Amino acid sequence: MTSSFTSASAFKGMLIMAGCMIVLPVMDAIAKYMAVSEGMSPAQVTFYRFFFQLVCTLPLLMVMSPKALLSAKRPWLNLLRGVLHAAASLAFFAAVKYMPLADVFAIYFVEPFLLTMMSALFLGEKVGWMRWSAIAVGFVGAMIVIQPSFEVFGWTSLLPVACAFLFTLYLFLNRAMGDADSPLVMQTMAGIAGTVFMGVALLIGHGLGDVNFEMSLPGWGHGLVLLVLLGSISGYMHLLVVKAFRLAPVSLLAPFQYFEIISATVLGYVLFSDFPTASKWLGIVIIVASGLFIIWRERRAANKTIAEVAEV
Repeated sequence: MTSSFTSASAFKGMLIMAGCMIVLPVMDAIAKYMAVSEGMSPAQVTFYRFFFQLVCTLPLLMVMSPKALLSAKRPWLNLLRGVLHAAASLAFFAAVKYMPLADVFAIYFVEPFLLTMMSALFLGEKVGWMRWSAIAVGFVGAMIVIQPSFEVFGWTSLLPVACAFLFTLYLFLNRAMGDADSPLVMQTMAGIAGTVFMGVALLIGHGLGDVNFEMSLPGWGHGLVLLVLLGSISGYMHLLVVKAFRLAPVSLLAPFQYFEIISATVLGYVLFSDFPTASKWLGIVIIVASGLFIIWRERRAANKTIAEVAEV
């Protein structure tokens, strides 16, 4: 672990990250429901996701720190985060429209590998063999959940890969930016950038006649409620994700993204009748075990540090 983090803060960061990863797939299930059951295009769902994220975070920022947005120290990087996040979300929401949630997540989980490698190469974070092993085991578990097949899904199967690459860059910026701006400023600016980016993308895609970019307004019933919930989960959960990245190294938090497969599998079964096979349950057990191993190891390190300080 790098010197800028303590064992205690890293453990807190891991708990936050694990909790967020359990909740975030609810957002993806809503996106799939809106696309499959409500007939809303993935690009339109993505637009509303960032629009309602902005609606949730901007008033909070105006109350807590009205001038913070105008005095952001790294505005362009924050806006770039929003564009990267919007592009990643579009790729993911397009994928879940056509593929089961568990399938999309299984392919998407090349991302922790990319994130850990980037943190080691560009941020100088030390990644020991035990952590590499835990990440590898978690990745094997994700692949057991579902064996992605290009023959089954065609080019659509590459959408989660594109999402993984874009989201890796987004998370990398979270860490590289440090604490120059508050998490609330970062998420609000990401909401602005994502909304504008998706607005432009919708206009272009709709003009070209792409069905994945069809424009539509939500109804006043449960569809609108779900879209507001979609933006709320996005805004507040990613506030916590930014907080986690300030408490622990990127390479340490990366494996906890495997926890998303738990919620994705459950939601896929409950909402879309994607019943997990025995191999899927085996993969989930392996994924959870790899994450819990890292939690146990870091908790043990935190207790050891506290004991050493007490003896001085």
